[in-house]
Amino acid sequence: MSTTFHFANLTCLPLKSSFSRQFPCFPSHRRALLASTATVSFNGYGSGRHRPLTVRAMSAPSSPSSFGARLEETVKKTVAENPVVVYSKTWCSYSSEVKALFKKLGVEPLVIELDELGAQGPQLQKILERLTGQHTVPNVFIGGKHIGGCTDTVKLHRKGELESLVETATKKGSQS
Repeated sequence: MSTTFHFANLTCLPLKSSFSRQFPCFPSHRRALLASTATVSFNGYGSGRHRPLTVRAMSAPSSPSSFGARLEETVKKTVAENPVVVYSKTWCSYSSEVKALFKKLGVEPLVIELDELGAQGPQLQKILERLTGQHTVPNVFIGGKHIGGCTDTVKLHRKGELESLVETATKKGSQS
């Protein structure tokens, strides 16, 4: 079974050689995905008029547990099994602020640096966005619950609630 998508405003002229050169307007990672999962045809190409590009998605071989689903389960398990988890990027000043705050409080969170995970980092960030609605880092979890980012974490600290959340999560984690 295939699905057809029409991209009416796509101005991309095919060249005579490989797929990746035929579609220079697609980023390379999208070309690879498109090449492996779709049949592409130009309707009326060469007629002098731009017509919609048709993409027919092929059903890709999949296992009951796709890579994305496995990553999602890994995130859920990591968050559930650790009292404090911070998904971070090494260069992000907001991530650094949250890590410094936890250090100041004597808390050692599990820190996962997304920018040090290669191709898996952006995939994890997409999973986190799907799970939390937050597309930025840091992405902070305490006691298995999403707290938010830097602003949310600092706000909880200023209200005097962060320490008690961490303490409760740490006690809960040591009892299981």
